[in-house]
Amino acid sequence: MFAGTAGLATAQDTTSITHRKTRTFSGCLEKSADADEYQLTTKAGGTWEIKSDSVKLGPDVGHSVLVTGVVSDATLYGLKEDTKSEAREHGINKSSTEHGHMTVTNLKIVSTSCDK
Repeated sequence: MFAGTAGLATAQDTTSITHRKTRTFSGCLEKSADADEYQLTTKAGGTWEIKSDSVKLGPDVGHSVLVTGVVSDATLYGLKEDTKSEAREHGINKSSTEHGHMTVTNLKIVSTSCDK
């Protein structure tokens, strides 16, 4: 019984960060055109469309925040990120930035303003 649990823990530990369902990002929180969604823009220029049923995002628009949440279609998103990484290794460096969808489960204010 313990051997199976240890094997599972090892498999989880080796999962690429791009394939993890729960992720943490920091960036500037902005309001999206959609009434129920917001956008997080990271310093690298990546964007995340975020929403939450449990965390009030509206009061922190314009703040630099650290959000943790569940990535929509984490496996598909991970494959996309792996492909971009592989292309860079072969000298193909398109200016595409990260983009994904996330349901936020936790938010921490880093700063009351966004550094742009």
